[in-house]
Amino acid sequence: MSMKVLYGTSSPKLGVGVADALNTNAFAIEHRVFPDGEQYVRIPTDIKGEDVIFIQSTSSDSAILETFFVLDALQENGAGRITVVIPYFGYGRQDKVFIEGEAVSARTIIRVLSNLSDSLITVDIHAPHVFEWYGDNSMNIIPYRSIADKLSEMGIDFVLSPDKGALHRVKSVADIMDIPFDHLDKTRLSGTDVEMVEKSLDVSGKRVAIVDDIISTGGTIARASEMLKKSGAKDVYAVCTHGLFIGPAIERLKKATDGFMSTDTIESEYSKISVAEEIARTLREKML
Repeated sequence: MSMKVLYGTSSPKLGVGVADALNTNAFAIEHRVFPDGEQYVRIPTDIKGEDVIFIQSTSSDSAILETFFVLDALQENGAGRITVVIPYFGYGRQDKVFIEGEAVSARTIIRVLSNLSDSLITVDIHAPHVFEWYGDNSMNIIPYRSIADKLSEMGIDFVLSPDKGALHRVKSVADIMDIPFDHLDKTRLSGTDVEMVEKSLDVSGKRVAIVDDIISTGGTIARASEMLKKSGAKDVYAVCTHGLFIGPAIERLKKATDGFMSTDTIESEYSKISVAEEIARTLREKML
């Protein structure tokens, strides 16, 4: 059975990259927005009876609706197996009830996706347990290899997690690179403020990369970089899977670090690491 790769408006470069890695063509969804803000989507190629991979980061409410409309159109136009790849899963942090009466937004999105697709792939999702609401044929990729390869090119010789909870990510990257790693201790005070605990780190003269899943406002990175510089680090870089870069983040990161970058799950000028090969590998080995 043949296969086609389609991509939405939030993931054009990644969509083409995945298609190239799979040695097939990529098709952009036809998409328009009417003056009243409502969206129009159309499948631009015949997909009847074909397996379809649709790639779209749901980094905005508009992208979420676009994804739902496209998947429904794929079903209505007779696609075979539908695999949806969501490199960045929006609302992933609202994965449980924190205060009575709240909507579990991640669950809502997952339930809709489960009705409109046959399999789901995400990249470094905040809470992998949400797959329980999807069912079988769901998978999360953490791009250890892509990040490690880029850091090796940069001559990084020490990697750091901004907190103990994300230590598994840094350990996996460090193991690939065969370099030392450590973590900092922090307490989140609010959605934008954190308190960093002073810690002695063996980073004197080293090129250090702080590796995290998401960089939002950059506050955590700035505080971590300050501590690393005090401990004698030669250079400090910030690397993440998902670069949200909200509010003053860019200015803050430029001031606090010697450089920063993200993968292309959310496409921007700072997307210096591609996860296309890792997505393609997973599709070949697990889904196709």
